[in-house]
Amino acid sequence: MARKTDIPSSYYGEPRKFDPTFRGPIHNRSCTDVVCCVIFVIVILGYIALGTVAWIHGDPRKVVYPTDSHGQFCGQQGTPNVNKAILFYFNILQCANPAVLINLQCPTTQLCVSKCPDRFATYLDMQYNYRYNKSYWDYYRQFCKPGFDNPSKPVAQVLRDEDCPSMIVPSRPFLQRCFPDFITRNGTLTVANKTNFKDGLGKTRSVVDLRDAANGITSLLDAKEVGMKIFEDYASSWYWILIGLVITMVVSLAFILLLRFTAGVLLWLIIFGVIAAVGYGIWHCYWEFSTLRGKPDADVTVSDIGFQTDFRVYLQLSQTWLVFMISLSVIEVVIVIILIFLRRRVRIAIALLKEGSKAIGYIMSTLFYPIITFVLLAICIAYWAVTAVFLASSGDAVYKVMSTQSNCMYSNLTCDPETFGQTNVTKVCPGSQCTFAFYGGESLYHRYIFVLQLCNLLVFLWLVNFTIALGQCTLAGAFASYYWALKKPNDIPTCPLFSSFSRAIRYHTGSLAFGSLILAVVQMFRIVLEYLDHKLKGAHNAFARFLLCCLKCCFWCLEHFIKFMNRNAYIMIAIYGKNFCTSAKDAFFLLMRNVVRVAVLDKVTDFLLFLGKLLISGSVGVLAFFFFTRKIPVIQEEVPSLNYYWVPLLTVIFGSYMIAHGFFNVYAMCVDTLFLCFLVDLEVNNGTAARPFYMSSTLRNILNKKNSRRKEKR
Repeated sequence: MARKTDIPSSYYGEPRKFDPTFRGPIHNRSCTDVVCCVIFVIVILGYIALGTVAWIHGDPRKVVYPTDSHGQFCGQQGTPNVNKAILFYFNILQCANPAVLINLQCPTTQLCVSKCPDRFATYLDMQYNYRYNKSYWDYYRQFCKPGFDNPSKPVAQVLRDEDCPSMIVPSRPFLQRCFPDFITRNGTLTVANKTNFKDGLGKTRSVVDLRDAANGITSLLDAKEVGMKIFEDYASSWYWILIGLVITMVVSLAFILLLRFTAGVLLWLIIFGVIAAVGYGIWHCYWEFSTLRGKPDADVTVSDIGFQTDFRVYLQLSQTWLVFMISLSVIEVVIVIILIFLRRRVRIAIALLKEGSKAIGYIMSTLFYPIITFVLLAICIAYWAVTAVFLASSGDAVYKVMSTQSNCMYSNLTCDPETFGQTNVTKVCPGSQCTFAFYGGESLYHRYIFVLQLCNLLVFLWLVNFTIALGQCTLAGAFASYYWALKKPNDIPTCPLFSSFSRAIRYHTGSLAFGSLILAVVQMFRIVLEYLDHKLKGAHNAFARFLLCCLKCCFWCLEHFIKFMNRNAYIMIAIYGKNFCTSAKDAFFLLMRNVVRVAVLDKVTDFLLFLGKLLISGSVGVLAFFFFTRKIPVIQEEVPSLNYYWVPLLTVIFGSYMIAHGFFNVYAMCVDTLFLCFLVDLEVNNGTAARPFYMSSTLRNILNKKNSRRKEKR
C-alpha cells in the first residue's frame, strides 16, 4: 500500500488519515488482531472440549424420559421399565400444581406403568372384591410396586409401606405422566361421568380436588388437541405455504432491483403525502375551532373542566382544537424547513439507494449469502442447545425427603432410598418419602455446572455475533469492490463475494472476533439483568427496581450503539484491512464529520425498507387469506381442508416477513457500504485525472462535482 498522506483535520480534531491514492479494497493485506484470533481459536477448542466433557458426563435420557421415585427411567430400552413409558402418581391429591408434577417434586411415590388407570377403584374395594373375583387384583397390581403380590395384606400396612396406591382414578397420559381424565359436561367438571369419588381413606372427595391438585392440566390437554389439529393443517397445506414463500422471494428480489427506478418517486410521494395530511389536519382543526367558537359550552377552558376519563368531552371545547391546530402548524413548518435545508442530502440518500439496487443487480450472489449465515447460526444454536442439555443432565440421582407436613424438619434434606426405612424420619414426619429430586454430584465438575452453563452461553453469544460479523464484512467487501470500480461493470473483479469472504477469514478473523466479543459481553450483562429483574418482580424495594430499570435501559442503548459501531467498523475493515480499533475509530470520526448525512440516510433507508417489508408481507398475506378462505373462485377446489385457516396464513405472513427481512438486510448493508465509500471518495479524491471521483454521475451532479474529461467515461 502506498504512503499515507494526512489531509487537513476536521473541526472534530481528528486528522483524516485516508490514502489519497486509494483505489478500492486492499488486496495485499496482513493479519489483524492476531492475539484475539489466537484467543478465539483457543476458546473454540475449549468449547469443543466442554461439549465433549458434557457428552461424557451427561445423559439426555434424564431429560427425555420421566424418572420414578428410585431414579429409574420410564420406557428406557434395556431396563425393566422398557414397556412402562408412563409415570404414575400414587396419590395425585398430594401434588400442588403441574409444575411440581413435571419436576418430579410431588411428595408421593412415583411408579413407571405401561398404561394409565381407566376406572375408579380403591385398594379397600379391591381387597373386598378379590374374595369373589381374582381379576380385580390382576388389574390393580399393575399400579403397585414391582414384586408386591400380597392382596391379603392389611390396608393400613399397605398404605404405610407404600406398596399400592390407596386409590386410582381414570387418567390419560400427558407429557408421559398420568393425569386425571377431566371432561366438562354441561358446565360441570367430571371424571368418567362422576363428580365425586372415594379416596380409599374413608372419605368421599370431589372431582374439584383433583382439578386443584393438577391445576392447569385441563387447559394443557386442550392445547395438545389444538396442537394435533395444527399439525394436521401443516401436513395438508405445507405445499401451498412453500409456494407463498417462493412468491415472497421473487417479489422481494424484484422490489430491490426496481428501487433504482422507484426509490425517488416513493420517497417524494410519501414526503408530500405527509405534508398534505398535516395540512388537511390543520384545516380540519381550524374548521372545528371556528364552528365551536362562540358557543357557550365550548368556550370553557381545559383547566376549568380538569381531568376527564371520557376524552370525548375535550373534543367539545374550542380550545382543544386551537391547541391541535397550533401543534400541527408547528409540525408542518418544521417539516418544510427541514425539507428545504436538507433537500440535497435527501437527494443524496435517494441516489445511494438507487446505486445500492444497481450494485445488487451486478452482484446477485450477495442475496443468497444469508443462507450461509443461517446455516452457521443453526449449527451454533444446535451445539449450544445440545451442550446445555448434556450439562443439565450431568450427575447422579439425588434424593430428598418430601413431606406433606409444612413443619417437617427433614424436608428437602438429602436421603438414601435404600436406608430411608431404617431412619426415624417417617416417625417424626409421618407420610414422608425419600423421592428422586434431580441429578447432581459433589465432584469439582458437578459443583461448577452452573459456571459451565454460563460459559456455554457466553461462547454461544460470541459465536453468533462472529457469524453475523463475518456476513457483514463479507458483504461490505463485495459491495466496496463494486463502488471502487471506475468503469462499472467492467472493472468489477471476478467473484467479488468469494474473494471478500476469503479475505475476511484469512486476514481478519481476529478483528471480527474482537468486535463480536465486546458485543457478546454486553449481551451477557443484559441477560443477567433480565434474570435479576425476573427474580425481583415480587420485591417491594422501589429503589432496587428503579436502579435495575436504569441499568437495563443503559445496557440496551450500549448494545445498540456497539452494534452500529461494529457494523461500520467491519465495513472499514473490509475496505482498508486495518485492525478493529483503528477501523472503528476511522469509521466513527468519518461518520461524525458527516453526521447530518448519516442521520438522513439512516432514516430514509430504514423507512423505505420497513415500507418494503410491510408491503411484501402484507400483500402476500392478503393473497394467502383469500386463498385459504376459498375466496378465489378459480382455484377454490385446490384449497386443502383445514381445521384453522389462520395456521398456514400466519405462517405465510411471518415467513414472508422473515424472507423480506433477510433480503433487505443485504440491501441495507449494501447502502451502508456505498455510503462510507462515498464519504471516503469525497475526502480523498478531487475529480482530477490522477484522483477521479468514483461516485456515480448522479451523485456528482447533486454535489456539483466533475471528473476530468479523460476520466469521465462511466
